[in-house]
Amino acid sequence: MKVIRNKILPFGKKFLAINLFGIVFAKGDCDDYVLNHECIHTAQMREWIYLPFYILYLLEWVLNYIKYRDHLKAYHAISFEIEAYCHQNDLKYLKERKRFANYRKRNDYGRN
Repeated sequence: MKVIRNKILPFGKKFLAINLFGIVFAKGDCDDYVLNHECIHTAQMREWIYLPFYILYLLEWVLNYIKYRDHLKAYHAISFEIEAYCHQNDLKYLKERKRFANYRKRNDYGRN
């Protein structure tokens, strides 16, 4: 995975990295867990053939924003993010990951 370090992307102070079509843009150094989180997103993008991934991601964020009226809560409730955050500390996860794992029951990841 290609990592480009820069001072602009991702926007905002709360985010360390953003994955755009399998290329990670990072502010500063990223540890193995942040990179694993982004690798999980790359796996998600590939199985959704990239464009549908972004459409679903945005659609989920909009629906979550309507529900929560908070952009960070909306972000953390996206199924793709739930999977990535729940498994970012398991560096072996991608070897065992099942296809379309982001749409497993949320309770399987310890969230409602």
